[in-house]
Amino acid sequence: MKKGNNDSVYNQMQRMAELTVTMVLAGKMVRAKRLLESAEKLFLNGDYRSRNAVSNVYVYDVSTLLELHHYNVHTLLPIGLQKEYIKQINAF
Repeated sequence: MKKGNNDSVYNQMQRMAELTVTMVLAGKMVRAKRLLESAEKLFLNGDYRSRNAVSNVYVYDVSTLLELHHYNVHTLLPIGLQKEYIKQINAF
């Protein structure tokens, strides 16, 4: 693993999560849905590292921030990401 790689898949997922939440909070739901669908496609079709980044960074960050702002996470997340979200909340 390279040190200092600012474009790692984990950093990209963090930026994508921030953008998704920003779009939801701004009321730009079409763009937010597109970002959520892109994350789900990467989660379903990506390699192990990509799926791990989507699960551990994207889903966690998006769900945490949306819950903080009192959004219903279940209605926003696509089915694949919903399942991963449910796994996360049941793990605690």
